[in-house]
Amino acid sequence: MGTQKVVVAMSGGVDSSVAAALLKRQGYEVVGMMLRLWSEPGREDSNRCCTPDSMAQARRVAAMLDIPFYVIDAKNIFRETVVQYFLDGYARGETPNPCLLCNRQIRWTFLLDHALALGAEFMATGHYVRIRKGESGKNELLRAVDHSKDQSYVLHVLTQDKLAHALFPVGEYPKPEIRRIARDFGLPTASRADSQDLCFLAGEDYRTFLRRNAGGIFKPGEIVTADGKVIGQHTGLANYTIGQRKGLGIASPVPLYVITKNATDNTLVVGAQGELGSSELTARGVNWISGKAPTDPFHADVKIRYTAKEAGALVTPLNGAQAKVRFDALARDITAGQAAVFYQGEVLLGGGIIN
Repeated sequence: MGTQKVVVAMSGGVDSSVAAALLKRQGYEVVGMMLRLWSEPGREDSNRCCTPDSMAQARRVAAMLDIPFYVIDAKNIFRETVVQYFLDGYARGETPNPCLLCNRQIRWTFLLDHALALGAEFMATGHYVRIRKGESGKNELLRAVDHSKDQSYVLHVLTQDKLAHALFPVGEYPKPEIRRIARDFGLPTASRADSQDLCFLAGEDYRTFLRRNAGGIFKPGEIVTADGKVIGQHTGLANYTIGQRKGLGIASPVPLYVITKNATDNTLVVGAQGELGSSELTARGVNWISGKAPTDPFHADVKIRYTAKEAGALVTPLNGAQAKVRFDALARDITAGQAAVFYQGEVLLGGGIIN
């Protein structure tokens, strides 16, 4: 058996650079690939996943490691799937997480297909997550060694089919160690700052982006209490987030919070702090990493957004790739459009989008 070929999805950041370096050192035939993603017309240099600077950094790293480097144009498919999903989610009164769709459709379908067409057996990314073979011979997805950097939440969309081709070299290391390895390799990305925001927002407020690209969704409507009493006017549901307290523009003897956004009748439901939170949710489009839904309810730690702490809950798989989650204690900030992701210990079992 010859040397195995792996395509590394490069971003010009330290994590994917180190992933490429580690794989090269392990004896793989490494190829660097970078996606050129969509930016708004006139702002072509602003999508942080592929600014000219990021691209130049990735190219430099590839040259230093002596690996081929290709740039793949994904502008149209990214705009039609990921950005459209973001706009549609807000139009439905949800708070979508486009990174989930990007990982499923762009990285692990579009880019993986390019990698396989190039004759690669594997695709690697700089995600902080681990894979291991379970006893059943199936691939399991595990949290990263460095829990503070763990990115398994956004990869709950992966299937056995995709995991068979996936490598995550940095998931085995703490972040400071990755920076040290980058310095040891002399990589120019060693001290590059981590990026947090959505790439196509280029650091600006999501509302500004929505106004330019889907201004029609900002329909004013009524602010109501849980019992339906009208107490004010909102400026468009997309302007508000669940649990928000400031900026509601209502005089009230007690602080009021956004409890829910009702897109059907365009109302913003507010209430006192005690009304916040819920003990259950349902999730749609649930992906089970094992490829098969559990037959019985089970207890798990559930994460309801990327930065949230896990909370204990009973998860009941339902027909039609759905699941019901009943929390052991009241969960605040359950937000439609975010993902509910299920863990048992280090192992990620699956997850879906909160209804």
